[in-house]
Amino acid sequence: MAFEPPPRLVKALGETAPAGDEWLAQLPAIAEQAVARRELTVERVQVPGGRSSLVVLVRRADGTPAVLKLAPPRARPESERAALAHWGGLGTVQLLETGAEEGVLLLERLHPDVSVRSLPEAKALLEAAGTLRRLWVEPPAGHVFETVAERTGRQATAMRAGGEADPEVAPLVDAALAAREELLAAPPEHRLLHGTFRQSKVLAGGRMPWLAVGPDPVVGEAAFDLARLVRDRVEDLIATPSGPATTRRRIKRLAESLEVDQERLRGWTLFRAVESGVRAHRVGRQKDAELLLEFAGWL
Repeated sequence: MAFEPPPRLVKALGETAPAGDEWLAQLPAIAEQAVARRELTVERVQVPGGRSSLVVLVRRADGTPAVLKLAPPRARPESERAALAHWGGLGTVQLLETGAEEGVLLLERLHPDVSVRSLPEAKALLEAAGTLRRLWVEPPAGHVFETVAERTGRQATAMRAGGEADPEVAPLVDAALAAREELLAAPPEHRLLHGTFRQSKVLAGGRMPWLAVGPDPVVGEAAFDLARLVRDRVEDLIATPSGPATTRRRIKRLAESLEVDQERLRGWTLFRAVESGVRAHRVGRQKDAELLLEFAGWL
């Protein structure tokens, strides 16, 4: 079959592609080789799929359903492989093979069209938070995962440039960077984190009701991971007059339920919202940028 990448993947990778990157052009051949090497039967490409990888629903030679995931090097697939191996399926999708070619992951099949986001908001937050808690474990000895300080350091450089280019955004950028400096001064723990956790990253499973997928693992404090969940369904929050109050209640409820310091959670939520807003503005997603920066202003 033709392994045509979904439009969402093409658009997202096009926003971040370095000069001369040819991964998308090579993707059909990469997919064909990966399928042939494993003697897989292809069912379909998942659409709309993700923003950083091609997801193909397949069956193994013995008929077992599985997922073949192919990602470019800049999506750090080998870091994902290492994290999934360390979690061993506790709270996450299971890795079905080790030592495969770079950028190719064979994973347990979940229910790809059923995420926790399909639940009513309060229930979705509860289930997502419970799933996230299982992932916060000690990182493996001698790990090579990026740290929160390293990742946010790279992001801070781009944020400063965004603030300098847009005076209206500068005060939010300054506040976010100040929060980062304060938070990094005395982190309360170092755990293996999902890194990009949100409701749509939690899918219905067979062996457990809900399992996390698509980590971009990082090592640091739990509040950094939880911060992305705070702004889930941000478009709904912005659309209601009670959005700021709802956000404050959400921070309090999530912090208390997962035993995370409320002010640290607020600080990382601010940083991550401003970082995402500045990045959205940089790549031309103006509506997303406006939503995220308005949300950040509430914090």
